[in-house]
Amino acid sequence: MDLFANLLLGFSVAVSPLNLVYLFLGVMIGMVVGIIPGFGPAAALAVLLPITFGMDPAGAVIMLAAIYYGAQYGGTITSILLNTPGESSSVASTFDGYPLAQQGRAGPALVMQAVASFVGGTLGVVLITLLAPPFTQLARGFGPPEFFLLVVMGLSTLIVMIGGSWRLGLISALAGFALGTVGVDLETGNSRFTFGSAELIGGIDFIPVAIGLFGLGELYYAFYTGLHVSGTGGIVQLKKERSFWPEMRDYVETKWALARGSLLGFVVGVLPGAGATVASLMSYSLEKSVSRTPQKFGKGAMAGLVGPEAANNAASSGAMVPLLTLGIPGSAATAVLLAAFVLWGLTPGPLLMVQKPEFAWGLIASMYLGNMALLALNIFAIPLFVQMIKLPYRILAPAVILICTIGTYSVNGSIIETWLMFGAGLVGFFMKLHGYSPAALVLALVLGPLAEQSLRQTMTISDGSFGIFLDRPMSLAILGITIAMLVAGILMRRGRRLD
Repeated sequence: MDLFANLLLGFSVAVSPLNLVYLFLGVMIGMVVGIIPGFGPAAALAVLLPITFGMDPAGAVIMLAAIYYGAQYGGTITSILLNTPGESSSVASTFDGYPLAQQGRAGPALVMQAVASFVGGTLGVVLITLLAPPFTQLARGFGPPEFFLLVVMGLSTLIVMIGGSWRLGLISALAGFALGTVGVDLETGNSRFTFGSAELIGGIDFIPVAIGLFGLGELYYAFYTGLHVSGTGGIVQLKKERSFWPEMRDYVETKWALARGSLLGFVVGVLPGAGATVASLMSYSLEKSVSRTPQKFGKGAMAGLVGPEAANNAASSGAMVPLLTLGIPGSAATAVLLAAFVLWGLTPGPLLMVQKPEFAWGLIASMYLGNMALLALNIFAIPLFVQMIKLPYRILAPAVILICTIGTYSVNGSIIETWLMFGAGLVGFFMKLHGYSPAALVLALVLGPLAEQSLRQTMTISDGSFGIFLDRPMSLAILGITIAMLVAGILMRRGRRLD
């Protein structure tokens, strides 16, 4: 009964007129963000975060979350039409999506990806509804040692799973931790690494760093790789014919791919650091391995499109489970959402669903409505979104830079933070160029102060003994899971090298 009562409470929040406006605005923006190559949801969330400060926290997070999972829908449109993934999680969709378009089946491919995204995303939300309360009850017994180990687990698994080298991921995370130490030491009251600047006493704000790393960094990288001068001649024009709609055999042939991709994607999404990209690639490999006609993959197999699409949307939903119940983001985009929780004075983790049930369940309920809205948008508004592909970078780039600058300055009215944002943009470009992990840096910057506070509380409780992590059953369990995930990640990397 508690489950249904909480869900009804969530829908009562989500269906308020103002929150519905925020929801539809979010899914529209998310679709646009997904369609534009090189501009991901993490960048969009970081840029738009400042405009939500005057909003109600529930409405603001509903809109930001809609941008996050809406981008997963939009990213596949360019994969199918241009052979250019709008998001990294849509890379697997290019393998069979573009060949389908070349065969004159762009319409069926776009509709099937919308259906797969809807099924994967909705199944993911259903599993969130069922699993979030048990996760919360389990985590309510957590103390400072458990919170510290959870932060370590989230960061360590991300270091292994993201980027080309775990060493570069580790360096990125350490840089984020270093930035998180700037400001006043809460225990001693002394200033740390402020270099005499009064504006740095409060620490380095997350927003200018995130906007610079993701917003400007991605834009600079697009310039460097020549994306701004690439043509759009590969667009496949959609025809208003019966062939726009999939045939019955498309649904029959992909029904098990839908189920497998959705379940696999959710499980992978729950793991901190894995993310939608890993889920979609794993789904593609799975579908090819179980197919009776693996030779068709890469040449226009509908299952090769549907499986990864269901997986990446289910993974996006799955990433919300550790965020809402444990306070651990599973991706760069959910790291921005975590930072938003902190900025609005909400405590991320197990207490969130207990102390602010209307906030947490309102977000979960809105995801049901958001997925339905995105299904309709994908099917009926595809021709309008395709026009975004033709937007030249000479118009797009100045607009992004202007939005980044205004968004950063509007937070605190600080010129130093504005220059910090531009500097972070250059750092983000070089990190992407040389294989470092901006996501690991951002997660460390957000979680670093929380980890420091939890560790100090733990040391106070234990009189300076690290044995407390082995004495408490829950701490020992989290430590064991962390080690197992790290070992699994290392073995996966070695397996890929041997292949």
